[in-house]
Amino acid sequence: MKMRDRFRRLAGIALAASAFTAMSTMAVNAQDFYQGKRLTIVIGNTAGSGYDTYGRLVSRYVSKHLAGQPGQIFQYLPGAGSLRAAEFMYALAPKDGTHIGVVIPGALVDPLFTDSLRQRYDPTKFEYMGTADSGARLCFSLAASQAKTMKDVQSREFIVGATQPGAYARLLNSLAKTKFKIVTGYPGANEMFMALDLAESDIICGLDYSAVNTLRPGFLTSGKANVFIQIGLEPKPALTAMGVPSIWEFIEPADKPLVELIVTEQIFQRVFLLPPGTPADRVALLRAAFDKAMEDPELLSDAKKLELEINPKSGEYVADHVKKLYAAPKDLVERMAKVIRP
Repeated sequence: MKMRDRFRRLAGIALAASAFTAMSTMAVNAQDFYQGKRLTIVIGNTAGSGYDTYGRLVSRYVSKHLAGQPGQIFQYLPGAGSLRAAEFMYALAPKDGTHIGVVIPGALVDPLFTDSLRQRYDPTKFEYMGTADSGARLCFSLAASQAKTMKDVQSREFIVGATQPGAYARLLNSLAKTKFKIVTGYPGANEMFMALDLAESDIICGLDYSAVNTLRPGFLTSGKANVFIQIGLEPKPALTAMGVPSIWEFIEPADKPLVELIVTEQIFQRVFLLPPGTPADRVALLRAAFDKAMEDPELLSDAKKLELEINPKSGEYVADHVKKLYAAPKDLVERMAKVIRP
């Protein structure tokens, strides 16, 4: 019996050692995977947009914190509110950890209440590296415009240039009594700004704070803009100090849960995602590299020079909130669809 017990103990030790060796080999293989490779960053917006700027900055430092320090190439799939990019990442992008998507938050929210989109891709199945920012969105006009305050846009019609579907302008029309005439189809923020400059439109509504600072440095603080509302779960102190009112000043208490559900998408404001089925070890490596990048003093210094906001959330945090969003009560989701969809 003693001999048999000793044999069992030795067999157990050997099995454990074998398992440890296998796991160590897998870890080494995962670490070596990026040696000599390149990351393809799929940007669901136009070149030069805020999403492009974040994608370039963050991916450079993600590569820095990966063993092998892979290079980066950039692929642009603008239009349709990043839906094209999301579909590509879901169904066509290689699932080996070499392709990273940067998409507009609406691409993660729209399938919630659009069955045809949900059949094309399921946001709960993406692997999330994290989000670099989760800040406020703005509605604004040029200084010379007659649309200077919320009272102005509640009293008469103004044209808003938007990508599909113009969700934030629709939200304000539905719940804050604005009279926006929404013209969609602009590929990205650059084109929306051009329309503003050419007087094709009067207002941009729903563009995030960082994107405005990136595309037009000093625009918000130089007297060139009328910023008449900020939209976020909480008011941004810098905007409040400028006298910009929060959406919560114009929303009825009964509508607060609905608006909170809609505005939750801002958690995903600068989200970095991977295709479903990406190997778990590579997801872990990329998440760790993303987290290190978000704390890298050089990245933070570069972001400050570019006037980019860095308010990161981890991949686990983003994934958890995407799942919570898709678990929202059906009646609330149906109201959300009526409010922000055409």
